[in-house]
Amino acid sequence: MNTKHSFLIESFIGLGSLLLIISALGLYILNEPVRIVQAQDEVLALQLDEAMTLYAENCAVCHGLSGEGMGATPPLNNPALLTMPYEDLYKTIARGRYQTAMPAWSIEDGGALSDYQIDELVTLILHGDWGATGDRVVNLGLAPLIPFTTEADPALLAEIGNLPDGATLQTAVTLFAANCVSCHGADGLGTGIAPALNDPVVREKTAEEITRIITFGNTGTLMAGWSNILTPEEITALVSLVQRWDEVPLGTIPAPDVPIAVTEESLALGSQLYAANCSRCHGPEGQGTPRAPSLNVRSFLTNTNDQAIQQIITSGVPGTAMPTWGDRMTEAEIQAIVGFIRQWEPTAPEVATITRPGGGGPPWRNNNSTMPNVLPNTNSSTTMSGNSAGGQTLMQSLLDWRLLLLLGVLLSIAFTLIYSGWDALRHVPKKAG
Repeated sequence: MNTKHSFLIESFIGLGSLLLIISALGLYILNEPVRIVQAQDEVLALQLDEAMTLYAENCAVCHGLSGEGMGATPPLNNPALLTMPYEDLYKTIARGRYQTAMPAWSIEDGGALSDYQIDELVTLILHGDWGATGDRVVNLGLAPLIPFTTEADPALLAEIGNLPDGATLQTAVTLFAANCVSCHGADGLGTGIAPALNDPVVREKTAEEITRIITFGNTGTLMAGWSNILTPEEITALVSLVQRWDEVPLGTIPAPDVPIAVTEESLALGSQLYAANCSRCHGPEGQGTPRAPSLNVRSFLTNTNDQAIQQIITSGVPGTAMPTWGDRMTEAEIQAIVGFIRQWEPTAPEVATITRPGGGGPPWRNNNSTMPNVLPNTNSSTTMSGNSAGGQTLMQSLLDWRLLLLLGVLLSIAFTLIYSGWDALRHVPKKAG
C-alpha cells in the first residue's frame, strides 16, 4: 500500500512537472515573435545610431545637415529613395557614380568604409530619422557652415548691366549666388572645399573646358555635373562670368549670414561652457562688465553674424583682454557657445546694463554684489540689513546644521548619563531589616 501511494505521488509530481514544462514552452513560443521584433528593433536602433555618426563624419559636407542636398548634390532625404532597391543604394555608396562628385566609399574600391558601415548608411536612407540625423551632425560640430545661397548686391548688379553684354553677366551673377556660392564662396574666391573661380589661372582655360566641367562635373572632386539642373544657356552665362570675373566689382556676391544650427544638447553644452569660461568677464547673462563688453544687447547681436562671433572666440581680439580660445576648445564647443549667445537675441535689450561691483574690491565687501555673502559680517549694525538675502540664507543654513549637530551631541550625553544613573541605582543592594 505504501508503495502504491508513493507511486501515485511520484506520478502526480512528474505530471505536474511535465505540465509546467509544456506551459513554459508554450509561453515561450507565443512570446517568440514579439521577442524577435524587439531584438530586430534593438539592432536597427544600434545601426541607425552608428549610421548617423558615419553620415555626420563623411556625408553631411555634400548632402547637407539633414540630407537635404546641396547644389547639384542630390538630397538623401528623398521619398523616391525609399522605393529604390537595397542593392542599388549599396552599390552607389560602395562604388560611387561615374562622372559625378560621388566617390567610391568601399575599402575594396579605395574608400574608407567597411561593408558593414555601408550597410548602416543604406539602413539610414531607408529607415532613418533625418531630423535626429541633423541633430547628431550639429552635436558633433560637423554642421556644414557653408552658405548655400545669397543675393547679389542690387547696386553693383545694376552697374554690371552697363558692361558689354551686361545682361548675360547679370544672369550669371544671379545663378552663381543661388547655386555656386555654397562651394566656391563669395565673389567666387573659394572656400575650404572648392577652389576659387575668380582667379587669373582659371580665366586662362578655354570656354570649351569650362563648359565641360560645369556640365559634367570634375571626376575626383566635389564638383558635380549641372546638366540636369541648369539649361545650356545658363551654363554659357556662367562660363562668361568665369572668363570675365575681373570686370565684376568685389562685393557683388557677398557672403550671407548663415546661422549656426543648434539643438537642445548643444544649447546645454554652450550654457555650461559660457558659465565656466565667459561669464566672469561678460557677465552671467551677457550683460557685460568693466572687463568686457556686453553680448546680450541688440546692437551686437543684430550687427554680428554667427561666423563673426565664432571667429572672435576662436582667434581672440588682439589688443584686448579677449584671449584665443581656438587652442583650448574644439570647433563644436565654440559653435555651442555661439548658439547659446545667439538665443539671447529675441529678448536682447536696446541698452545693456553692465554689472559694476561697487568699490572694485572683492564681492563680499559690496552690498550690491550679485554674489552671496559667504563670509560672516563682523559689523553688528549691518548684520540684519547690510547682508544680501543670499548671504543670510547661507549663514542661516550653516547655523541650522551646527545647532542640530550640537543638540544631537547634548541629547546623546544626557541619555548616556540618565541611563548610567538608572543602571547604577538598579544595582544598589537593599539594606536588611
